[in-house]
Amino acid sequence: MNNLGFGSSILNFFGAITRYSYGLIWRTIFRKPKFTFNEYLYGPKNSDNYFDQTAHVFNNKIIGLICIGVLIFLLMKFT
Repeated sequence: MNNLGFGSSILNFFGAITRYSYGLIWRTIFRKPKFTFNEYLYGPKNSDNYFDQTAHVFNNKIIGLICIGVLIFLLMKFT
């Protein structure tokens, strides 16, 4: 997966899941065009609003780290 380590791949995947879920809900409510999961994971296909793959992977890692941190906190708090 683009020379990412295993931990980075996990964070990228969790971040993409979170962004996809949020985007799916948000874009459904406001009737905007939806992106595929692969576009959230690897970046959008070439379009007018093209962002490079590095930015998407970085955003996915940050969001994945936050989500996993919140999940661990909630598990520790309520178990």
